[in-house]
Amino acid sequence: MTSPPRLPVLAGLPLAVGSGLAIPVQGRINGALGARLNDGIAAAAVSFSTGLVVMIVISLVLPRGRAGLANILPAVRNRAFPRIYVVAGATGALFVFAQSFTVGILGVALFTVAAVTGQTVSGLLVDRLGIGPAGKKSVTGIRIVGCILTIAAVAWAVSPRFSGGGAADGAAGLLLPLILPVAAGFLMSFQQAMNGTATVHYGTPIAATLVNFVAGCIVLWAAFAVKLAVAGPANPLPGEWWYYLGGPMGCVFIGLGALLVRSLGVLVTGLGMIAGQLLGSLALDLALPAPGAVVAPATVLGTLLTLGAIILATLPWPRGALRRQRPVR
Repeated sequence: MTSPPRLPVLAGLPLAVGSGLAIPVQGRINGALGARLNDGIAAAAVSFSTGLVVMIVISLVLPRGRAGLANILPAVRNRAFPRIYVVAGATGALFVFAQSFTVGILGVALFTVAAVTGQTVSGLLVDRLGIGPAGKKSVTGIRIVGCILTIAAVAWAVSPRFSGGGAADGAAGLLLPLILPVAAGFLMSFQQAMNGTATVHYGTPIAATLVNFVAGCIVLWAAFAVKLAVAGPANPLPGEWWYYLGGPMGCVFIGLGALLVRSLGVLVTGLGMIAGQLLGSLALDLALPAPGAVVAPATVLGTLLTLGAIILATLPWPRGALRRQRPVR
């Protein structure tokens, strides 16, 4: 079994940014599907199912995919990694459900800030614990400053949307919906770490992504069965083809995330995806604006500040500067 090669930061970070571009596209599609079906669980289940179909086809058609399929059961049977890593896809299911259920309540702006905050904080924690395949990474002052700046910059970039009328009125009405994207974002770093470790043993991110979609589908369809028994069916499925592209978008950033965490670590991979998410959101709002979308100077400047914060937390610094930093114990 051959492990995927490690990539240098200057090669891996643009890939992380590129994969993040798919996240706002997926969020727009899943949010629209959830509103059309009037059921966030049904929308998430449909999204994950289309992604699973794509991954099955890729796994069967590509030689690398077939080799990865052959490595899944031996790796799990031999406990090459903790077996709980197999259910990492449940975290992806929670994130997709959070998109489908809360974007219509919170608006894109609050959802983005909440998810980014959870993901950034947990990225520091996961790297410090060494859960991912890149091993332990010290929590240095520069990394902390970069994370704080990232959260502040994302909040600044999406601040023009806060007055767009997409969020519920009142702090009490926002509290419970906000918990879901914060939790989903927090768990995303753990998902990336687990997927990265599994990728090393499967030999390809294709297999890790496939296992993610299998686990996510099981969780979501079980939840949908319960909801169906309690509340009845959702609205009929729409006929427009674009409603079913959310799953393939998920294949992109889950697969690339699993590949990149071994080289970049969980925090840097997550920060790169956040940058791509903001750039993708800006492009969407310019090309295909949604109701309430606002592109103001703060949107552009906040996005640029996010890129600067990620560079601050990512690039290697002069030897003397690194010596002056004291890792947080």
